[in-house]
Amino acid sequence: MTLEMRILRSDEWDVWYDHLELAFGGVAESRQERELYRALTEFERSLGVWDGQVCVGSAGAFTFRLSVPGGGLVPAAGVTMVGVAPTHRRRGVLTSLMRRQLDDVRAGGEPVAVLTASEPAIYGRFGYAAAAYDLGVAVDTSRVALSVPPGTDGVRLRLADPEKALDDCERVYAQLVARRPGMPARQPGWERQALLDPPGSREGASPLRCVVAERADGSVAGYARYRVKPEWNAAGPCGEVEVQDLDALDPAASAALWRYLFGIDLTSVVRARRRPVDDPLLHLVSDPRRALPALRDSLYVRLVDLPRALAARAYGAPLDVVLEVADAFCPWNAGRWRLTADGQGPVHCGRTEDPADLELSVRELAAAYLGGVALTALAEAGRVRELRPGTLAAASRAFAGDVAPWLPHGF
Repeated sequence: MTLEMRILRSDEWDVWYDHLELAFGGVAESRQERELYRALTEFERSLGVWDGQVCVGSAGAFTFRLSVPGGGLVPAAGVTMVGVAPTHRRRGVLTSLMRRQLDDVRAGGEPVAVLTASEPAIYGRFGYAAAAYDLGVAVDTSRVALSVPPGTDGVRLRLADPEKALDDCERVYAQLVARRPGMPARQPGWERQALLDPPGSREGASPLRCVVAERADGSVAGYARYRVKPEWNAAGPCGEVEVQDLDALDPAASAALWRYLFGIDLTSVVRARRRPVDDPLLHLVSDPRRALPALRDSLYVRLVDLPRALAARAYGAPLDVVLEVADAFCPWNAGRWRLTADGQGPVHCGRTEDPADLELSVRELAAAYLGGVALTALAEAGRVRELRPGTLAAASRAFAGDVAPWLPHGF
């Protein structure tokens, strides 16, 4: 039968989402999760591919504003819900979805698309590249001490119901967005994601808990949401603290929250899976090796409107470079572009006939876009070619950020 691609109707959502669950292994999500993601679904941005009455392909997008170097917020399509039925692989379903979606993103005026990749190898051919990584830790708190900064003892901690503390936590998060590239400014409804706590997903851990850090004047300076997983062996208690979120506005609040988590009774491991790669925790612990740091790719970026995207971020040094860019999937980005920035006024990016200084594909620009991947490192891998001596190092310095980009939650 002929496959039909169309925008999702509200009465098709359950069939569409059932298809997606099947594509990701067939394990049904909880009612709580399904209700949240149905509420967050933007139907006009959701695509389904149908073989008769059967949904065999899907892709959606959320409307985000993403922080970039310099603290600005760039409109971004948060690509999500991508799946193809195992019966319809290798028939061009995914390519057709990506083609339609990127065309729609461009027509809607969003210069950037972002996603988290279940399988990174899939998305490179569509121009996406890993631009942010995250850090996982599993700290042996029985053998690791913390050295905290001045002012930590002046932070007051209080346990709070996660629901009742949500507004305070969101105010902290909102203040952090401009400080670190890669963070989405949360749109209405997304604050509920942090409270998802279906019992079937706890794997023996407690319900979600929340601790709030307050300054002497009573203002909230940070919070942590976590679960405790009790364990016992022949030697006694050896439980784990599973950290879901920890955000803080200053070093003292951050250290106070970590110290609290390290000191929870009957536990000997603090585990956190999604932290910035430059998390200060690694500089607080007495033995970073026993924190078992592990790096993982996180946020993938696709430049949809190259000149708008490059002009929307700030650069850490004066820049005047001509880029020869290849982009087979979005050919409107291909060609020669001059990018200029003086560190104070507006950034300019426009087409030029001048000789190119660097040659690269749109994927390398996407990788470097948030300031966490160096153009020099990509050149060492053979992905960027310097055509005019000296321009690679200068461009790499300008693209680099002061802090590592970070995606604090999935979508």
